[in-house]
Amino acid sequence: MEKKRYDKERKTEKRREYTAEQESNENQLEGRNAILEVLRSGRDIEKIMVAKGNVEGTIKRIVAMAAEKGVVIQEVSRHKLDEISQTKNHQGVIALVSAHNYVEVSDILAAAREKKEDPFVLILDGITDPHNFGAILRTAECAGVHGVIIPKRRSVGLNATVGKTSVGAVEYMPVARVTNIVNTMEYLGKEGLWMACADMKGLDHFDTNMKGPLALVIGSEGNGVSRLVKEKCDFTVSIPMYGQISSLNASVAAALLMYEVVRQRRFV
Repeated sequence: MEKKRYDKERKTEKRREYTAEQESNENQLEGRNAILEVLRSGRDIEKIMVAKGNVEGTIKRIVAMAAEKGVVIQEVSRHKLDEISQTKNHQGVIALVSAHNYVEVSDILAAAREKKEDPFVLILDGITDPHNFGAILRTAECAGVHGVIIPKRRSVGLNATVGKTSVGAVEYMPVARVTNIVNTMEYLGKEGLWMACADMKGLDHFDTNMKGPLALVIGSEGNGVSRLVKEKCDFTVSIPMYGQISSLNASVAAALLMYEVVRQRRFV
């Protein structure tokens, strides 16, 4: 009985992964000229995959331009490119472009000031599941968050799956994509924001002051907030657990903490 349930769960998970990959491919560009053009256009690019050992001619130019713009470059086997190619004529390079453009962190702070509100920013430290990211964006938009910050590496970007899961929130929620989360936190600190880290060993969020300019840091699904990022936080907050399971899904934890900020700002 247990094995049947496990097999069913695995099939469901595989279907979900396949669907996510297919939806992500809606933002896939292939071929050297197409990718050169998108680099020149300034459109946001999630990453560029090039065939291992293929760094001659046009590919070399693509890699150089991508590196100059801070685009993630990933070397993969030609077999992998063949597998994911839609045109079957990828010419040794495939790019995944963003479903929506990113903003600058300064744009998020400016938007809060325009509304004459204390900045409320969400920092996602390594969220890799597009369904979690989409759900977080949806709640963030509903909770009045001014913007979300994610790292360029070790994080899912604004792909088609995220857009679909967010149920339209991606159209309204500004997302900034940064090279270094720690440096960004230092910048936010200088701009007057407090850093609150979601951590199981933190203070009960009901007993923690989360009013005023705030950046709420949510960690990855498996590992939580990384050590260096946690060290940059001013305080930690936790969600009380009364059952046998000791952790929550990242999007659920983020939702509870975001609405605690709303409660404290508007009703206390």
